[in-house]
Amino acid sequence: MVSERTGFGWKLYGDGRTPPPGQAVAPDERLSWPRTVGIGAQHVVAMFGATFVFPLIMGLDPNLAIMMSGVATIVFLLIVQGKVPSYLGTSASFVGAVLAIRAAGGDNGSVTGAILAAGVVLGLVGLLIHFVGTRVIHAILPPAVTGAVVLLIGFNLAPVVADIYWPQDQWVALLTMAFVIVGALVLPGFFARISIFLALIFGYALSWILDRTVGDITSVTPVSEGLAIPHPRTDFSGVEAANWFGLPDFHAPSFELNFILLVLPAVIALLAENTGHVKAVAEMTKRDLDPSLGRAIFGDGVGTVIATSVGGSPTTTYAENIGVMAATRVYSTAAYYVAALVAILFGLCPKFGALIAATPGGVLGGITVVLYGMIGLLGAKIWKENRVDFANPINLVPLAAGIILAVGNVNLQITDDFSLQGIALGTIVAVAGWHIARVVAPQEMRDALRTEAGYAGGTGPAVGHAGVHQETGDVDLRKPDDSRP
Repeated sequence: MVSERTGFGWKLYGDGRTPPPGQAVAPDERLSWPRTVGIGAQHVVAMFGATFVFPLIMGLDPNLAIMMSGVATIVFLLIVQGKVPSYLGTSASFVGAVLAIRAAGGDNGSVTGAILAAGVVLGLVGLLIHFVGTRVIHAILPPAVTGAVVLLIGFNLAPVVADIYWPQDQWVALLTMAFVIVGALVLPGFFARISIFLALIFGYALSWILDRTVGDITSVTPVSEGLAIPHPRTDFSGVEAANWFGLPDFHAPSFELNFILLVLPAVIALLAENTGHVKAVAEMTKRDLDPSLGRAIFGDGVGTVIATSVGGSPTTTYAENIGVMAATRVYSTAAYYVAALVAILFGLCPKFGALIAATPGGVLGGITVVLYGMIGLLGAKIWKENRVDFANPINLVPLAAGIILAVGNVNLQITDDFSLQGIALGTIVAVAGWHIARVVAPQEMRDALRTEAGYAGGTGPAVGHAGVHQETGDVDLRKPDDSRP
C-alpha cells in the first residue's frame, strides 16, 4: 500500500488527546489535527535557533536554510518510510571546514559545492550500510577514531569565537554565554532544550537596550578590516528594506577538489550523529530500527544534496526534536510534516531572514563559545561511552597527533596548488594513523583493544551525537547487532 511505503495514512491515537502516563503515540499514529499542529509548532521552535545560527556563521542565507530544512525533512521521512521520526536542521559539523574555505578565498558556490559532494559520500555510505550491514563501517571508524574526529571538528572552531565574534562585544557575549549555561540547567523541561534559542533572543534584546542607553560600541567588525570603529550593536536597515514575501537567495554550487577534501571529515561526524539518533529513537519507541539505519543515513545525505544544490545549508537529524518527542511522548511523523511545511513558509519571508542576519556579533560569540565546545566534548562522550583506553598507545599516539594538527590548524603544503590543513589533515592522520598503528603494534596492544565497547573487530557502533545544537536527546550507545535490511 502507498501509505506503508511513504509513511502516510496515520491512525488516530485513542480519542486524539495527549497520551496518558506510560503510553506514547507511535510514528504511524497521530493526535487530532489541531493537537498535531501544536506539536509541530513545538518542533519548529526546537530546531529553529541552531538551524539559522549556523548558516549565519557559515555566511549562507538563513532564510534558505530554514526553507530547505523543511524540504529535506520531508524527503528524509519519505526515504525512511515514516519509521524514523526526525527533523533535519542545519548541521554544525561543516562549520570549521566552511570557514577554512572562505579563508582560502572560496565563495558561496565553493562552500555549497564542497558540502554537496560530502552529502553524496554520506548517501553512498548509507546505501552501503543498507545493503551490506553496519559491521564494515564500525571496522573503518571505531569509537576511538570517531570520537577523535568529532572532537577535533569542534575544537578547531575555537579561534572563530576568539578572533571574530567575541571581540565585537565581549560583555554581551559573556552575558549571552551565561544565559545559555544557566538556562540549560535551571529552566524547566522544554525551555531548557531551547536555551540557545532563548539566549539568542536575550542577547538580541540586550544589544538593542544597550544601543539606546549607552550608545554605540567601538570594536572590530567583520567589515572593518581589523580596525576598531564605533558602530551600533543592532542594525535593522536591512530588515526595513526587505520584503514580507519573496524567494530566498538561491545560488548554484561549484566544485573544487581542495575544498571538497576540507569538508569530507564531517561525514564521519554525521555517521556518528545519525547512528546515535536512530538508536535513541529506537529506544524511545521500543522498535527495532537497525534495519532503517542505512535508509536514515542515506536520507540525510540526500537532504544535504538537495539543500546545497540550490545554495542551502547542510542538514542533519536534530537532538532538540528528539527531546521534544521524549517530553511529549508523541512520536508521530505527522507532526514532523507540519513542522517542515511551517519551515518552508518561514523561508518565503525575506524580512524574517533579514532579522536573523542582523544578529549582533557579540550574541553569536556567546552562543558559539558553548556550541563549539559542545561539539568537541561530544567526541569525548563517544570515547567514554565506548570505554576507549588511552593507556593503549594505539589509541593515544595517532589520535593525539591528529587532534593537535586540527586544533592548531596546521597546514601541509603538498604542491603549489594543493594543501591539507586543519580538520582535513587531522582527520587523515587520526584515521590512517590508528589503522597503521593497529597493524604494526605488538600483539598485546592489539589484544587490549578487544576490551573496548565497539572495537573495530567486534560489532559495536561508533556512535554519539555530533550535532550543532543542545545535547538533549538521550543517545543509546549499546552495541547493536550487525543488522541487515
